[in-house]
Amino acid sequence: MQPTQNGPLSRFGRVNPTAAFLGTLALVLAGLFAPGIIGGALLLVLAGAVAALLVATWSAHPPRARLPRVLVLTVLVTAALVKIL
Repeated sequence: MQPTQNGPLSRFGRVNPTAAFLGTLALVLAGLFAPGIIGGALLLVLAGAVAALLVATWSAHPPRARLPRVLVLTVLVTAALVKIL
């Protein structure tokens, strides 16, 4: 008998990809259009969530797929810092 996976990563596998994309897009747009530090903070929170997900799933992705993910995270953090400053 194999143990069942009830952790957060098993729940991410059941999320509709279109809904996840649209939700993330809405958060990015809200962060970009929100004024000053509020928008920057929202983008930093989103970057933290993306970084946590990236760390948790790092070994599951092939090396060729890792670089674009890190670049997107870098762009998100840069946009947040520019927004704050």
